[in-house]
Amino acid sequence: MGRGQGNKSESLSQHAEGRLAGYAVSEACSRGRLHKEPSPTYRGEFQRDRDRVIHCAAFRRLVYKTQVFVNHEGDLFRTRLTHSLEVAQIARSIARSLRLNEDLAEAIALAHDLGHTPFGHAGQDALNACMASYGGFEHNLQSLRVVDELELKYAEFPGLNLTFETREGILKHCSTKHARKLGEIGRRFIDRHQPSLEAQLTNLADEIAYNNHDVDDGLRAGLITIEQLRDITLFQEPYEAIKRRFAQLDGRRTVHEVVRRMINRLVVDLVETSRSRLELVAPADVEAVRTQPGPLITFSDEVRNANDQLKDFLRTALYRHFRVHRMSAKAKRVVEELFGAFMDDPRLLPTEHHQKVALLEQERGQAGRARVVADYIAGMTDRYALTEHDRILNPHGVS
Repeated sequence: MGRGQGNKSESLSQHAEGRLAGYAVSEACSRGRLHKEPSPTYRGEFQRDRDRVIHCAAFRRLVYKTQVFVNHEGDLFRTRLTHSLEVAQIARSIARSLRLNEDLAEAIALAHDLGHTPFGHAGQDALNACMASYGGFEHNLQSLRVVDELELKYAEFPGLNLTFETREGILKHCSTKHARKLGEIGRRFIDRHQPSLEAQLTNLADEIAYNNHDVDDGLRAGLITIEQLRDITLFQEPYEAIKRRFAQLDGRRTVHEVVRRMINRLVVDLVETSRSRLELVAPADVEAVRTQPGPLITFSDEVRNANDQLKDFLRTALYRHFRVHRMSAKAKRVVEELFGAFMDDPRLLPTEHHQKVALLEQERGQAGRARVVADYIAGMTDRYALTEHDRILNPHGVS
């Protein structure tokens, strides 16, 4: 890389990071990439991560992967793609308010669901059960696998070659057993250390987005009602305030107003509580953040309790609704039957995956075959999984 390119990149990086707090992640303190590359021109390292995520195939497939509802049930329900965009928007707002690294938070947010299966958590649970004898399946680990190995776009390395800090943020949870196999990226789970503040805030931005938007989608689908939600503190307070001021507002606009105010309350509380906590603890730098006994990005007790009440309600009233359960039961059968068919006869897999089976079987035996099958199924969209199931297992299905 020429001197001019380096200067352009450096000056942009310095400008963008000049306002960061001392405990924020800066590019200067990044642990770098698995494979060395020249610095990018006219953008920072975390912007490069974000761009690589947006341009990868796994990100595009999120548009046809479900949140709660199977993709074909309606065009207005959220998908993993719209959810990821919403998480990124919330994460950037929080990061900016706390003088943390917006670009890193955005990159983590956009990448966090890349390894999710079709059919949401129902698909993940089914695939994990299928993989029980072969190391299990967990979507955070699969997201890391996608960006480290499965995306094949670049001549010099497999995966997307993201920075350590983005990869760390993707891996929200990990057992000690798995962590030992991951090298440096799994070290914090063994040492019981915290991730960066950007990773912490993105984790909570994810929670804020899916809880509140599941309220919106659940109401749109008719699976939950406003009357039920009026017992939920986070919903009740803005709902009553809106009805007092806008008595004639129609139902959909009322719901939108309530949900946006719910999100705003959570975000404002998170920023203000976290800011106070950071001022109290005063970590000197990123490493001081990592050695804290617990997260520094957090809600107040009052709002955490209200948020927990909302989560409990959604778990009972929405996620266990008989219509959602029907979808989940169907998803479970589709995943289990596809897994069984591919394990019994890997020649049913597309050529490139069949070739991977041969390679991994030499290294790991049946576990290698199972991992390739799991990779293939996890990468499917909802509609592709249903079509593939029909194609392979229905005698009268499409060819």
